[in-house]
This record gives sequence, C-alpha cells and structure tokens, in this order.
Amino acid sequence: MSQFAINILFVGASFALYIGIAIWARAGSTKDFYVAGGGVHPITNGMATAADWMSAASFISMAGLLASGGYANSTFLMGWTGGYVILAMLLAPYLRKFGKFTVPDFIGDRFYSNTARLVAIICLIVASVTYVIGQMTGAGVAFSRFLEVSNTWGIWLAALIVFLYAVFGGMKGITYTQVAQYVVLIIAYTIPAIFIAMQLTGNPIPMFGMFSTHTESGVPLLEKLDSVVNALGFRDYTADVDNKLNMVLFTLSLMVGTAGLPHVIIRFFTVPKVADARWSAGWALVFIALLYLTAPAVGSMARLNLMTTIYPEMAGDVEDYSEAAQEPILYADRPDWIRTWEETGLITFNDLNDDGRIQLYNAGSEDFAPIAAENGWEGNELDVNNDILVLANPEIANLPGWVIGLIAAGGIAAALSTAAGLLLAISSAISHDLIKTMINPKISEKGEMLAARISMAGAILLATYLGLNPPGFAAQTVALAFGIAGASLFPALMMGIFSKRMNNVGAVAGMLSGLIATLLYIFTYLGWFFIPETNMLANTPDNWIFGISPLSFGAVGAIINFAVAFTVSSVTQAPPQEIQDLVESVRYPKGAGGAVAH
Repeated sequence: MSQFAINILFVGASFALYIGIAIWARAGSTKDFYVAGGGVHPITNGMATAADWMSAASFISMAGLLASGGYANSTFLMGWTGGYVILAMLLAPYLRKFGKFTVPDFIGDRFYSNTARLVAIICLIVASVTYVIGQMTGAGVAFSRFLEVSNTWGIWLAALIVFLYAVFGGMKGITYTQVAQYVVLIIAYTIPAIFIAMQLTGNPIPMFGMFSTHTESGVPLLEKLDSVVNALGFRDYTADVDNKLNMVLFTLSLMVGTAGLPHVIIRFFTVPKVADARWSAGWALVFIALLYLTAPAVGSMARLNLMTTIYPEMAGDVEDYSEAAQEPILYADRPDWIRTWEETGLITFNDLNDDGRIQLYNAGSEDFAPIAAENGWEGNELDVNNDILVLANPEIANLPGWVIGLIAAGGIAAALSTAAGLLLAISSAISHDLIKTMINPKISEKGEMLAARISMAGAILLATYLGLNPPGFAAQTVALAFGIAGASLFPALMMGIFSKRMNNVGAVAGMLSGLIATLLYIFTYLGWFFIPETNMLANTPDNWIFGISPLSFGAVGAIINFAVAFTVSSVTQAPPQEIQDLVESVRYPKGAGGAVAH
C-alpha cells in the first residue's frame, strides 16, 4: 500500500469518527449547544479540555520552535503550562460558581454594564479569531503534505471538516469529538517519539532519551546537538538567552493569555458542579503533561535528525565537526521526505553557489561568515518551515508508513479540536452575549440556535481567509492571540473576582487601554490587521522598544490594563452593595448550580 493510501486511511477514518460523533451527540437545545447539557463527567471533560488546549501550536509548531531555537524557545512550554495552572486555580472554580458560561456574560453582570459586556465581546472575538488563524495555518500544513494538496486547499478542507461537526454538534458534539481527538493526537505524538528516542539513544522514554547518550557517537545527545549546530554557525542548542526581559515578558504574556482565553473557560461549565470543575482541571493537566513532557525531546531529536541528514558525516563519532560540515549531501541524492515536502512549498532549495550540494547553515552569523566564504558557500540554500518538523520527523527517521499516517491524523486532530472550541466561543459571544442579551432578549431558542450556527460559519470563513496569509508560524500566531487575551480579558476576570472595589468604568477603561496598546504595538511590526506590507517598522530586535517583541507585549498590555482600571476605579463611584456582596460570595466556590442565562 502506498504512503498516500495509508495517510488517506488514517485521516479518513478519523474524520468519519469525528463526524459520526457529532451526529450522535448533535445539539438539540441551546444548553446542549453552549455547555453540552452540563452533565459531562470530569475525566471526560478533562480529556476534552486537554484536546481543546493542545492546539496545532502545541502539536505541530511548539516542537518545531524548540527544534529551531533550542532553550530560548522553551518559553512557549513554560508560559502555556504555567498559564493553565493559573486558570485552573484562580479562575475556573470561581467563574463556575458565578454560573454564567461565557466570559462576556461574567464581565457584563459583574460590572453591571452592557458597555463592559460589549467591550468583552470585542476583545474575545479579536483574540479568538487570531488564535483560529494559527489553527488553520497548522491544519493547512498537515493537509497539504499528507493529502498531497496545496496549502490553500489544505486550509479549505480543514474549514469544511470543522464546519460539519462544530456547526451542527455545538459544545455537545465538540466535547465528545475532542475526547476522540485527544486519543488520536496523543498516540500520534508519543509513538513516533518513542521510535525516534529508541533509534537515537536506545531509551524508549523520549524525555529521558533527550538526556541519554547518543548511540552512534557515544556522547550525550544534547552535547552532540550543540557540536553539530555550532559547527554550522548556529548558537548552542542549550545556550542561554541574552534578553532576559523579553523572555520573562513573553512567558508572562503566554501565562496571562492562557488564563484569559475563553474557549477553555467555557469547558468548566459542562460539568455538573464546582468540585467537578476542579477535578476536570486536574485531569486536564495530567493529559496535557503527557504531550508537554515529550515535546522538548521531539524538538531536539528532530533538529539533530535534520542536520545529520544534510551533513551525514556529522552523525557518527566526529573528531572535527568543522571538517565534517564541508561535505553536505548532493541535492540529487536528497532523501524522499525532502522531495515530498518540497511539493508543498514548505521546503525550498536554492543552489546559490551552483555546486549541486545543499548548504544549511546560519548565513546571518557574522562570526561564521569567513568560514562560509572559505568553503565557497554563498548563503543558506535550504529553507525549512518550522511547522513541518514534527510532521516530517517519522519520515526523517525512516519510520514505518503507518506511523506517518498516524501522525498525519494526529496533527490534523490537534488543529481541528482547538479550532472548534474557539469557534464555539466566538459563536456564543455573538449569538448569546450580543444578540440574546443586548439586541433581542425575546429571541426564541430556535432563533438563537440559528444565530449561533450562522455566526460560527461566518467565523470559519473569516479565519480561513486570514489563515491563507498568516502573520507567522502557527505557534507565533497563537502567541499573538494569547497576548491580546492576556492584555484585555485576564485583568478584568481577575479584578472581577478578587476586587470588590473594581467598578464598571474602571473595567471598561482597563480593557480598552490594554487591548488598544497591545494591538497598536503588534500592528506596528506585523502590519495593520496582519495585512502584508502595512507594518510601520520592520519586525527586528533593533526596532523593538526596550527589546520587547510583539509576541511579548501582551504582558505589558496586561500591566497597563491593571493600572488604568485601578486608577479609574479609585477616583469614581464604588460598585453597588449587591455587586460587592456577589463578589464576596463568588470567592467561596461551594453551592454553585448549573450554568444559567441560556
């Protein structure tokens, strides 16, 4: 059986499973559509939450960024994990006690203001749409390679599948679909990792294999990787970062953004009571850890496999790595996996010095420039998209065809599961918070369901269009979404729970200040509304204010939000006594009933 047929078999079977589940669990009411009826078991919800959480950025792009940047990009891992802990401990049980199942609902009622509700809706939509762009980008990468279509067609196919099971199934269909998707993605991620760890180190546990001895050379794997990349002009894989401020702010931005993103918060309303919400959070952390503990090993092994594929003499016991780097493979002898990924456009080769060989090195390093000139190299000739490394890893390591088919299904499952959750959050904000609560309170349940489905379909079309021209790799685009959510929604949620003095004027001023400041900074470097060539400054460290990357500015936006909100609240009228009593009662997450205001 051909590899294409195997891919079709695995991906097709997973699609049939997802759509079948959506039909079986289709939403028959708004309660089914928004919170899956409120009766999901904590373990089931924990698994669905993990799938919702581990997006294309986690499955496809995070290990790719770790592979390309090494320790410096471990901020993605630290920020997302730490943020989930904040969400589980400081937000989820209290929001569940409040009983309103959407973020704008909580903010609108807690700050007794439809203006606050409207601002929260805008913040939610901007953050969620940006996040969905990253999912569509990742899905396009997976589809284009494994179904052998263009990246554009891959994104449209992903949109069609999400439409079929999310629009009709709502949260009920999405919940049980995400359970299936978690099983698919975790098996798809760990099995190739085990194979590759065994191949490179003889250790079957990837996270331990990363710190084991490289079998072929007899030196520790990370030491081997440092030697290989250093000989090609790259900094050591394990090297520390120069800009600690940017690293701290980026980690913090991911953490507060994690806690502010609405698609995970909604999941805590699908269980019967507050205790179940806490158990769901704990189980989700266990399920998430299975992938997150494996990702650094996958990234380091992918980087080593890639470099030793291009420079085969570096694979074994090497005395002089600089000498081994002088004989890269001939382009004509490139392995099949490079040929197949070239067809997607995600690997490109340009023979700058016409020697018929592939030079892959750090052409931007001034220190390495004399060595490159001495070798006759005129620039880096192989451009490898970071988002492909996890998906290509089984092919690079010559693993069996069924493993490649499995990781195809897993990569697509990761993108689709999070996309569905985000689209539901957008749909709920429009149909419930905007139309039902603010515009037409008398709308029928049937009319609200129709509005929810139409708004979700519109969000899919918008995200697909933007996904065709994303502002960065999947994980980079997702990081922007986290920054936007962290700068706008997270402070309002935290102050709404823990500050009785915070009033409606302060909350609105804070959310707008954080959102506008963050968007202006991002658009300055990445273009207005991410439209290519509309940026005012080049996105380079030299142009960043105090060396703060656009990906890191969400933390600054959150600080601005907190500062403005507290300042404005302190000089304006205190909230009504009943609101202060409500805040006091929410702090004790006992006695909560089901989610209300459907």
